[in-house]
Amino acid sequence: MTTKAKLLAVTIDCAEPKKLAEFYHEITGLDVQYAEDEYAAVGDGTTAIYFGRVPEREPAPWPGAAKQFHLDFRVPDVEKAVEEYIALGATRPDFQPGVTDEGVGWIVLRDPEGHLFCVCPERS
Repeated sequence: MTTKAKLLAVTIDCAEPKKLAEFYHEITGLDVQYAEDEYAAVGDGTTAIYFGRVPEREPAPWPGAAKQFHLDFRVPDVEKAVEEYIALGATRPDFQPGVTDEGVGWIVLRDPEGHLFCVCPERS
């Protein structure tokens, strides 16, 4: 039997860990658990998002095959959340695979350092 692992955290490379931790604190409500120039973290005591300083990191093109990951967040009102997240420093790329003629399924945003994340509606 394979040893089962429990997810502790996802670590995101970035130029300014403290600033990115503050951004994700604002959009998720997760506590800033640690904030230094080289390393920061937000979390709820069980699961966390860590941010490690990699000043030369460059965002992957979107759309494109270089994208390695993205985060998904559920919200009660997608359009309102997108508006708020953009006010906090996120940007909205032109390419939106979750927006169709039938309406909005989800919206892709970039955080202040260019990492992609999706703003998804709550399940009905």
